[in-house]
Amino acid sequence: MAKAIPRSGSRKNRHTGSRKNARRIPKGVIHVQASFNNTIVIVTDVRGRVISWSFAGTCGFKGTRRGTPFAAQTAAGNAIWTVVDQGMQQAEVMIKGTGLGRDAALRAIRRSGILLSFIRDITPMPHNGCRPPKKRHV
Repeated sequence: MAKAIPRSGSRKNRHTGSRKNARRIPKGVIHVQASFNNTIVIVTDVRGRVISWSFAGTCGFKGTRRGTPFAAQTAAGNAIWTVVDQGMQQAEVMIKGTGLGRDAALRAIRRSGILLSFIRDITPMPHNGCRPPKKRHV
């Protein structure tokens, strides 16, 4: 009898165990997007692959409380807590947006013990923007 060819989607071929803890990431990039309604913190490696993320909404804050500095601080703490366990020691911070949570998130990042190589503000600024709509005729 011929030997059965294992299918690629079978359970026997799947990788067992968690791969997330096996990776050691010494350096990364922390992206903070602070809007007036929410704060998003995403931690990537230097190549841009996402390692960890957290939002003020996933931390249990609902409605207008998502835009508060405390919610941003909690979101930043949750995202960084994961990568500190994976061995991250140095990071670059990219901050985007004008929300209330930008300073609070940065404070939480500084308190985490990660050495910050630089902090860059990447908030998009219009260079005279789009053309305004034509004047209304009444």
